[in-house]
Amino acid sequence: MDTRQLAAFVAVVEKKSFSQAAERLGVTQPAVSLQIRSLEERLGCQLLDRSGRRVEPTEAGRVLYRKAQRILQLEDQLSEELAQEETGELRGTLSIGASTGPGGHLVPLLLCEFQRGHPDLRVSLVIADTHRVVEQVAARELELGVVGALRRQRGLEFEPLAHDEIVLAVPPGHPFAGKQIPLERLRGEPHIVMQEGAGVRDVVEEELRDAGLRIRELEPKLELGLQESVKSAVTAGYGVTFISRTAIEGELAAGTLAAARVTGIEPARQIYVVRASGRVATRAADAFLRFARDRVA
Repeated sequence: MDTRQLAAFVAVVEKKSFSQAAERLGVTQPAVSLQIRSLEERLGCQLLDRSGRRVEPTEAGRVLYRKAQRILQLEDQLSEELAQEETGELRGTLSIGASTGPGGHLVPLLLCEFQRGHPDLRVSLVIADTHRVVEQVAARELELGVVGALRRQRGLEFEPLAHDEIVLAVPPGHPFAGKQIPLERLRGEPHIVMQEGAGVRDVVEEELRDAGLRIRELEPKLELGLQESVKSAVTAGYGVTFISRTAIEGELAAGTLAAARVTGIEPARQIYVVRASGRVATRAADAFLRFARDRVA
């Protein structure tokens, strides 16, 4: 079976469009159509339903899609391993995603140190919220993800990597700075929150709920996306926010932010590595995970 036909089929299923699949593959749309038609003739069945606004796989197409992914992955791995056979050096590209907490400090430093030891390896890091990173790993757009929340999903494996404390970040000179404050004192403070889907927000909402307080009762007026956005707003004096301590280590050391703790809640989270179940890991991914575990430990 021609793997170029399988690659075209997988691209159409994932993009739900012949034109977008062609763009991904760097070929023309008629070329993609020809590959799909040849594949359907070869297998003797219709693989795609073209009747709606979006292209969807038929029942036979869904079966082929799962198998085709594995075939293409094994082909890529074989090419990589054959290229590395003589020297044993890591080559190619390691594609990783990270949510904004671990992606702001922990993961970039780990990747930089790891790549320094493997100069022929190219590293690509994508930063997004936890939900998006998990989606990209599930879609096999990324080989690994490092996220700050556990999101049970079929076809994915989560492995604990590190522990991350969540603190209340406040401007320097704020009455809460460096103190332990009662839960009730949170009321009335201008709260800045991250967007829904952010791992830190999920953890904080659960902790507050267990303590008898819902985040909406704090009446947050500013929802500013992810950690870098809220961190900038707090630094500028516009309010307070719950945030990963690792995300503000530099600001705490420089004195541009201060931290407080709240009595009755101890928000913390596990940092997880997420990958697709059954996906054959590349040598680079396995080597990076071993390296990261050792460094974090």
